[in-house]
Amino acid sequence: MKPRLLVLDDWEGRVAASGCWSKLSNSVDIKYMREPISSAKETEIAGVEFLMAIRERTALTEEVFAKMPNLKLILQTGGHAYHIDAHAAQKRKITIALGRKIKAPLASIPELTFAMILGLQHKVPLALKAMRSAEWPLITGRNLSGRRLGILGNGRHGSNVARIAKTAFNMEVVAWDRPGSKNNNSDGIPRVHLDELLQTSDVVSIHLRLSPESTGLINAGTLLKMKKDAILINTSRGAIIDEPALIDALTKGTIAAAGLDVFAHEPLAKDSPLRSLLNIIITPHIGWTVEEVFEEFAQIASTQLFEFMNGTLAPSELLEAHF
Repeated sequence: MKPRLLVLDDWEGRVAASGCWSKLSNSVDIKYMREPISSAKETEIAGVEFLMAIRERTALTEEVFAKMPNLKLILQTGGHAYHIDAHAAQKRKITIALGRKIKAPLASIPELTFAMILGLQHKVPLALKAMRSAEWPLITGRNLSGRRLGILGNGRHGSNVARIAKTAFNMEVVAWDRPGSKNNNSDGIPRVHLDELLQTSDVVSIHLRLSPESTGLINAGTLLKMKKDAILINTSRGAIIDEPALIDALTKGTIAAAGLDVFAHEPLAKDSPLRSLLNIIITPHIGWTVEEVFEEFAQIASTQLFEFMNGTLAPSELLEAHF
């Protein structure tokens, strides 16, 4: 009997559509799930040996592992495993492989970042609402050229945003990195104190990892340090921003506008005040959900599974290597 791979949360059906699984068709029985794992019968998942998780859509806890006593390997798409109980997995000798080699989000996330920046600079949400109401509004936008972009976290994504800002839009770029970060100013982007970045930037774009230090970094106090006509963009992690404080700042005009693709709690509550503000662009965490990302997820995971089964999966691919 062939070992079983269960692909969780393939909501879009893009992983199942990838042709990369053909190389494993003779050696692995693959099942793709769009519904939550909680809806699966225990008899259907008890024999699963390999699990592929799509980002952090399902929390992989001791309770989940108990239903899959034969589980040997978790193929975790993306470079983080916030949703996995690593201690429980270690106790059960479950290997966790990360998809840190993925490159497609390095294009998609900066693209969405600038879609938001441009939309807010030219007040597209306000114009769109007025036009749909049969109005012809008098709206004045602003160019990006010559303005300052402040990047919080000039790493994999932030550095690409910086490059686009300088080369495509002629912006001045400065950055701030969290203490202990491996990022440095050898990339040609000046590093400044957080207060200076907030006080002088026309656009502030967040590209930090979520950590105890970054959680709530943008709060009532830091928002007050920003320029009144500044724009705040977050395509990183929702919990980095204190959402009630941001709602208050946007309502009172402490800052001009914000673009958010991520939220402290997802899905965003139906009654969230963020949904009704006109000086905001909000999207349902779509920075990474492009066709190219899902195809790369599948390619990396299928290769890792093939290597794991042949005993050639490199230790550097595993979660323990990145603790």
